[in-house]
Amino acid sequence: MYMRARSCGGRRTLVVAAIAVALIGSLVVAGPWLMERAGLDATALPWGPPCSVRTEEGSVALSVDDARLATTAVALRARGADAPDTSGISEAVLRRLSEGPRGDAGPVLTCRASTTSDLGAEGLTESGLTPRAAKVREAMAEVFGEQSLGGFEPGGISDGHGTDSAHYDGRAIDVFYRPVSEENRREGWLLAHWLVAHAEELHLANVIFDDKIWNVHGSRGGWWDYDAPDPDNEILRHLDHVHVDVQRGSDAA
Repeated sequence: MYMRARSCGGRRTLVVAAIAVALIGSLVVAGPWLMERAGLDATALPWGPPCSVRTEEGSVALSVDDARLATTAVALRARGADAPDTSGISEAVLRRLSEGPRGDAGPVLTCRASTTSDLGAEGLTESGLTPRAAKVREAMAEVFGEQSLGGFEPGGISDGHGTDSAHYDGRAIDVFYRPVSEENRREGWLLAHWLVAHAEELHLANVIFDDKIWNVHGSRGGWWDYDAPDPDNEILRHLDHVHVDVQRGSDAA
């Protein structure tokens, strides 16, 4: 009787294990399709790619390096500058990053990123930005050239933004695309996508543009709807500028 009970218990364990393997296999296969149906990117899956671009043919997985290369190349080409070789990247990806969704501007690229645990808190430099934010400003200028910037000034700022705004710490920059138009929205998304692709490298916390927000803590979910305090205010909705801020860091780091 003992041997028979032990044998039955072993068979049950094998059956349970087989079912678990089958379920995991089904999720691996169907996961991307389920995510797309739910409006999420494949980056939301634990085993998903770090970056992805939604094309007309479906979501295309990218490595972080390829996402950085692709977003840099399309941004440089848009301003008539020499661009790096992108022959290893799908033309559908490059076209979608360059042109945006058919009939409307909007987010097509997202990347999964993590915060950096050993970052120290920083004070303002002469420009009114922290060193991390100043590095973002310099990196953007290398790719996008001269930009219309705001949200900081020498000595820092103390008003003009919401409570606890990263602007008051010198951690945030606004890049303006005015007036609000289809062309300017598409140009803004070139920058927004480039920032997300470089988010981990530049220690970014948030990118906000055109009623959408990407946050490093929620980056698995891609771009989220941004709830502005005044839905009738195009500035508060970030329709006319891309907002980017860097991680705060810790005094104990």
